[in-house]
Amino acid sequence: MALTHPHTSQKGSRHTVALSDGESATRPELVLRYLLLLVVIVISIGPFLWQLATSLKGIGEDLYSMPPSFWPEEFSLAAYSQVTEVIPVWSYIGNSVIVALCNVTLSVVGCAMAGYAMARLQFRGKVIAIGLFAATLLIPQESSMIALTQLVNAMGLGNTLVAVFLPTMMSAISVLLMWNAFLALPKEVDEAAIVDGASVWQRFLRLGLPSVKGTLAVVALLAFMGSWNDFLWPLLILSDPDKYTLTVGLNYLQGTFADNPRVVAAGTIIAVAPLVALFLALQRIFFRGVAEGGVKE
Repeated sequence: MALTHPHTSQKGSRHTVALSDGESATRPELVLRYLLLLVVIVISIGPFLWQLATSLKGIGEDLYSMPPSFWPEEFSLAAYSQVTEVIPVWSYIGNSVIVALCNVTLSVVGCAMAGYAMARLQFRGKVIAIGLFAATLLIPQESSMIALTQLVNAMGLGNTLVAVFLPTMMSAISVLLMWNAFLALPKEVDEAAIVDGASVWQRFLRLGLPSVKGTLAVVALLAFMGSWNDFLWPLLILSDPDKYTLTVGLNYLQGTFADNPRVVAAGTIIAVAPLVALFLALQRIFFRGVAEGGVKE
């Protein structure tokens, strides 16, 4: 909840703070909200910061000291260099980047087209199509992996990077997000464009897409996170270690360096860092997608 220009008032001995959305809260309630927010931040960001600190600690530091020492006494990048010595981490990163970029591109294009068709076009079976997309959210992904494996192998795409991103290039939740975003656009915009002679593609490219940039960023971020963090599907479909993605390749660190948490933590940071960078780059557009659908001037 945004706290812009709070105003305090006093009624008797009770102090209240006026919030930007018209609500008011007493100071104890406001303190409680910030304490809860702090707890959420610690729970969500704390493990990442702990892994980062562990990966930067020197060999002589005790990782299990009591009380725990969060700040490294001696900064060292030896764990990161050791990761590159054990596994071809740059090759795995390259494979993951290829899979993620293809997944993001196909997901944004495909989900945007499907969402626009269901929201702005009229065709038979429209309600059934929307219901099927919503119903697929109830089906666990693992239940379809055997069928997907047989289908991919029958197409001759087994043990290829194409097989990694092709079955997951469009998710039902992303299609429904795009459908909801396009649905919020006023119908008068389409009617005026039709009167001016605009085709479906022109309405989609010039009117629809510019109005849902925030949702497109959300879909791109979800697609990147899903493909970058995916472990089970690449493990099933890939048999050549040279084609492993980063998440599959880092699994070797668990067995080789089970007694060295520094190396495991360094591998974790290498895998998580691109996700953090992508979110920081798209956060402004990401949060702008909440109030989309209006006409841009």
